[in-house]
Amino acid sequence: MSNKQPRGLGKGLSALLGEMPEVVAPQRKPVGYVNKQLVGTKPVQDYGDILRIPVELIEANPFQPRMEFDDEALSELCDSIRTFGLIQPISVRKSGDRYQIISGERRFRASKMAGMDVIPAYVRAADDQGMLEMAIVENIQRQDLDPIEVAMSYQRLIDECSLTQEQMAQRVGKNRVSVTNCLTLLKLPAKVQHDLKAGLLSTGHAKALLSLEDSNVQELLCDLTIKEGLSVRELEEKVRRIAKGARPKPAQKVQDLPDDYYRVLEHIGKYFDNSISLKRSASGKGTMTIRFNSDEEVSKFLKALEDSDI
Repeated sequence: MSNKQPRGLGKGLSALLGEMPEVVAPQRKPVGYVNKQLVGTKPVQDYGDILRIPVELIEANPFQPRMEFDDEALSELCDSIRTFGLIQPISVRKSGDRYQIISGERRFRASKMAGMDVIPAYVRAADDQGMLEMAIVENIQRQDLDPIEVAMSYQRLIDECSLTQEQMAQRVGKNRVSVTNCLTLLKLPAKVQHDLKAGLLSTGHAKALLSLEDSNVQELLCDLTIKEGLSVRELEEKVRRIAKGARPKPAQKVQDLPDDYYRVLEHIGKYFDNSISLKRSASGKGTMTIRFNSDEEVSKFLKALEDSDI
């Protein structure tokens, strides 16, 4: 996210919501995880917790399928980290006296660009998945986790333990709809995630903002909610008025696919930045569409297939 000047609601939204005060973004302190242990100060045992690791001890994953990163997107993430801190820690594994990135290389690169000398990270034993699952599930059951921390824990189970949403929901004793709704919080802009972590917004406020697709409008309404102390119902009413003014197309019913389809999307999608979609009829026929950005992406995917002897 780029550094931006404080903004008002603008003529378009003012016309929908009526006369509104000028909204100035509240002062925000970056999430720094300063209360977490610095690596080396205690034995690495609790894989559900976050440690702070000096950047010079972290190295890239040699098996990272994604080798090219969009400079503009990286710069925007860097600006966001300077403002809000690294909200979602990376995951690493011990490799000798250093730490190798399992997931989060883009966040790591942007953090270095932002001048961070210590990075918050989950440290996991890569060869002990059972222990990892138990640690994460135990962490989720803690009472002091904020909604973003819970959502990040869910995402870790999916990414690092190769679980489907259905399997992950069973692990944590939640229904799949509840888990899916929680994971959608990670789609919110960094500013909104930050305020949810800081307790400036409730989960109800965040869910109301998810009804809007424009991240700029989400951020503006986030600032307005904090400034005016809007209740969830008041925010929902403003969101409805904006959505009505935009005349959105009727939402299409989302088809619930079998778990095998979600696993295909998860495994193939990581090679194409998740630019993959799948449609399936009730009879089982359908189409899969993959969107790629370069010949290199296709070549890396082909190499992965050949190395796997598929």
